[in-house]
Amino acid sequence: MPIKVLLNEGRELRLRMAGEDHTSLQLFRSRLNSSKDVEYSNYFQKHPDLDEPELYIRAVKGKSAEKVFKSLCSDISKELSKLKL
Repeated sequence: MPIKVLLNEGRELRLRMAGEDHTSLQLFRSRLNSSKDVEYSNYFQKHPDLDEPELYIRAVKGKSAEKVFKSLCSDISKELSKLKL
């Protein structure tokens, strides 16, 4: 999934995630909001055919939003690699 960083300023991170939809973005949003290191997270989809969705993360004071996001991606990857079909 191609990701473009729109904002990366310490506690705040805003990403544009090309080719993603509500399914994957909801996974990120729900996991981030349940983290003790995240103050707020949400995703935004302007026009589904014209605009790529954006994910916004604001970490708690003293935490890096980028590190929180990378850690979450690693955790999700580990979980999915354990799937057996």
